[in-house]
Amino acid sequence: MAVVRYFASARAAAGVSEEVVAAPTLGQLCTTLADRHGERLAAVLRVASFLVDGVAWRDLDAPLPDSATVDVLPPFAGG
Repeated sequence: MAVVRYFASARAAAGVSEEVVAAPTLGQLCTTLADRHGERLAAVLRVASFLVDGVAWRDLDAPLPDSATVDVLPPFAGG
């Protein structure tokens, strides 16, 4: 099980700030989240960055660690 934490537009699209989801990989996690919350979140997930236990994670097929915390970070404007 992974704790998924949403930030900014990802939070608005999901309608929650945090939830627990079972998925073996980040790719499958994204599919589960998109199925659960719909196209609005799916669109955010396609452009988001992810931190898994505080580390940038780009490999959608790598196994997620047990009890991982996954942060969904949409692109941020400004600087």
